[in-house]
Amino acid sequence: MNHSHAVQRALLSVSDKSGLVEFAKVLAGHGVEIVSTGGTAKALMAAGIAVVPVEKLTGFPEMMDGRVKTLHPRVHGGLLGRRDVPEHVAAMKEHGIAPIDLVCVSLYPFANTIAKAGVTEEDAIEQIDIGGPAMIRSASKNYEFVTVVTAPEQYARVAKEMAANKGGTTLTLRKQLAAEAFDHTAKYDTMIAAWMARANANVGASELPDTIQVALTRKTQLRYGENPHQTAALYRDLSQSDGAIVDAQTVEGKPLSYNNILDAAAAFELVKDLLALTQRATHANLVANAGENTCAMTAHSGAPLASGAKANSVAACVVKHTNPCGAAIGANAADAFDKAYAGDPLAAYGGIVAISARLTAADATNIAKPDRFLEVVVAESFEPEAIAILAARWKNVRLLAVGSMHRAPTNALQLRSVPGGVLVQESDGALDAAAEFKLTAGPAPSEALRQDAEFLSVIAKHLKSNAVCVGAQQTLWGAGAGQMDRVASCKHAIEKAKLKLQAAIAIANTIVVTAASDAFFPFDDGPRLLIDAGVKCLVHPGGSKRDGDTETLCKNRGVTLLVTGTRHFRH
Repeated sequence: MNHSHAVQRALLSVSDKSGLVEFAKVLAGHGVEIVSTGGTAKALMAAGIAVVPVEKLTGFPEMMDGRVKTLHPRVHGGLLGRRDVPEHVAAMKEHGIAPIDLVCVSLYPFANTIAKAGVTEEDAIEQIDIGGPAMIRSASKNYEFVTVVTAPEQYARVAKEMAANKGGTTLTLRKQLAAEAFDHTAKYDTMIAAWMARANANVGASELPDTIQVALTRKTQLRYGENPHQTAALYRDLSQSDGAIVDAQTVEGKPLSYNNILDAAAAFELVKDLLALTQRATHANLVANAGENTCAMTAHSGAPLASGAKANSVAACVVKHTNPCGAAIGANAADAFDKAYAGDPLAAYGGIVAISARLTAADATNIAKPDRFLEVVVAESFEPEAIAILAARWKNVRLLAVGSMHRAPTNALQLRSVPGGVLVQESDGALDAAAEFKLTAGPAPSEALRQDAEFLSVIAKHLKSNAVCVGAQQTLWGAGAGQMDRVASCKHAIEKAKLKLQAAIAIANTIVVTAASDAFFPFDDGPRLLIDAGVKCLVHPGGSKRDGDTETLCKNRGVTLLVTGTRHFRH
């Protein structure tokens, strides 16, 4: 029977006060007595709404900095007591417990707190709500008589029901709200458990936790997944402070597809790593020029730079099917984009671009040249004129503003589903440092060549294995990715870079070409192909039983061979 139950007494205690006063006025209009706590009570009284302080109900003051205020039998007895069980009614009467017919609680903003930069563990702990979830669970368990409200979005539903039922709510609504409430508290507890597990994780330890809690909330339903016959949605990991692409603002264009999101995330992560290289180079410049700096500038990080340091270098990349087909570091947005797009214009058609800058109208005009087609442009931000130019050029282009791409590395865990379970690993936050590369054959590299080696080693890290990439002057010329053997990857990289390699040879090799591999070369056949094509510097992690063959080849051919010591498989 879908009976209506009158709401005569309500307890309101909310962190999110949006719509609170209006909702309380609805309750008061039906003659509901309102009990409230702390800041909620102050907000209601300021609006002229009569409120019974919770301490008057319980006979105890709020204490311990608000940690204890609703944890009391006169609160939970009023919520849990069954009105149709004589023994419950008698116990309530004996102990002076008044029924509470509606609870409105929004929990402490734990997710917002841990998302803040520099938040301390103490700050996070104080935003773990105890009394709120307890009241929600008590009210939800007794949904036959109690209405539980956990979000401002529910206020209108409750108000409509009360208007239609002379100040009461139906059993159907109360059951729906109780189900939503248990889902809400489950997510809240899971989010806290996930944060605690990750905050206390020993990064680099040999073992991960026995249990990993994952708190995901749906951000948007997608039209479909990788293919039209697959359903899909985008979820936000509430335990992660940096949502990156998930939290990006779409300033123009239709909603992102499943594949768009994957590609945009890949582009963002690569640009973030490339920017870390520029910061490292800037720091090295600062150290080298210590004591000689008479003209100080400031980098994005706020650190002072030596005169001549590249404080405003811009990184750009073009991604197709999560693989970079073009990437570069340039003096400005236009320079970086042009170099990145020129890496493989054929593959870039219909690609996803990421640029670490605020795009101006001039940048947009440059990006929107004829014969180009882009699905998504990711940037730190967009000037209004830039948005208009790009939207006019491509009707359905998606423009994503992500804020600064100078992001600190995280120890986030990566989860990947397999049939019957989930694989978990630490994210690959390692960035190969050229200063630590070991020269094992050939001429010693110049500083510029070391920077190219470092740059291409990052590109190889972001390509699907087996991965080999070729380039020069901090620009990707060609890549081979996802091949079943490394020789095939070498051939693909050479083919993509063929015209640029031929041009480099034509000018007597004044441009030193570098190739990088995400793992060791098991034989010298791949390196031989690369050297024959014009490569003058090889970078690989080393570790093969036949490393000596590659070293001998490079020594005989006068090719610089650098060993990073770190493998970067990406499956």
